[in-house]
Amino acid sequence: MDVFFLILLHVILPVFLLIGVGAFLHRKFNFDMGTLSKLNNYLLLPAVAFANVYQSKMGGDTLLLILNFLVLLNLCLMVISAGMSKLFKFDRGLSATFKNSVVLSNSGNFGLPVSQLVFVNNPLGLSIQVFVMIFQNLLTYTYGLFNSVSVSSSGLKAMKVFLKNPVIYAFLFGLLLQATSISIPDYLWTPIESISNAFLAIALITLGAQSAFLKLYRFSAPLLLSLLGRLVISPCIAFIVILILNLDGTTAQALFIASSFPTSRNSSLLALEYGNHPEYAAQAVLLSTVCSMITVTTVVYLSQIIFS
Repeated sequence: MDVFFLILLHVILPVFLLIGVGAFLHRKFNFDMGTLSKLNNYLLLPAVAFANVYQSKMGGDTLLLILNFLVLLNLCLMVISAGMSKLFKFDRGLSATFKNSVVLSNSGNFGLPVSQLVFVNNPLGLSIQVFVMIFQNLLTYTYGLFNSVSVSSSGLKAMKVFLKNPVIYAFLFGLLLQATSISIPDYLWTPIESISNAFLAIALITLGAQSAFLKLYRFSAPLLLSLLGRLVISPCIAFIVILILNLDGTTAQALFIASSFPTSRNSSLLALEYGNHPEYAAQAVLLSTVCSMITVTTVVYLSQIIFS
C-alpha cells in the first residue's frame, strides 16, 4: 500500500493540482479557450509527439502489437457499450453519447501528462501513449462522429477533420527520422524540447479550465454505467488482451495504464454539437475525471506490480 500512496502522491496528485489551478484561474480571469485549445493542438501536442517518437526505440513489431491491442480493446468496448445501451433501452441520442463516453478516452490532455510522470526518462512509454492518442483521435472522427450523425453525410467531413490534425504528421516525421537515424542539430532540438517540456503544465491547466463550469446535477443510471464502462470495464478488458497478446514490460504497462483514462472531452463536444444529451455528456467527463484519481492510481500501481 505504500507504493499505492506514493503513486497517488507523486503522479496523480500533481495532475489534479494543475487541473485545479486551471479551473481556478479560468473562473477568475476567463481564459480565451479557443487560444488555449489551438496552443495545445497545433504546437504543444505535435512537439510532444515528435520529440518522444524521435527519442524512442520503438520498432515496427512493437507498433503492430500496439495496434492489435488497440483494435481488440476498442472493438470489445464498442460491442459492450452497444449491448448495455440496448439492455437499458436508451433512446438513440443517449445511446450515441453513452457509447462515445465509454469508447473515447482523454488520452491527450489527461493521458499524456500522466504518462510523462509515470514514464519519466522512458521514451518508449511516452511514445506508446502518443500512438494511443493518435488512435483515439482517429476513433473520435470516425466512430465517435458516426455515432452522432449519419454515416452518409459525415464520412468525408470526419476524414477531413482527422487529416487536419498536425499531431499525426509530427508523429510520422519523428518516426521517419528515428528509423533513418537522422540527427537533429542542437539549434533546432533545443526549442522543440522546450516546447515539449511545457506541454504537461499547460495541457492540465487547459483541462482544468475546460472543467471549471461543468456541473453535476444527479447520479443517473447512464452516468454510473459510463463510469463503470470507462474506468473499470476498459482496464479489465485491456488486461485480458495484454495476456492474449503476450505483452510484457513497458509496452504492457503503458497500454494497461492508457486503458484506464477518463472519458474524452471530445465526447461532450460531439454531444453538444449534435444535441445528443449534452448535459449528461459533460457530467460523464467531469465525474470520470474526478473518479480517475483513484482508478488510474490503482491501475498504475497494478501495472508496476504485474508487468515490471
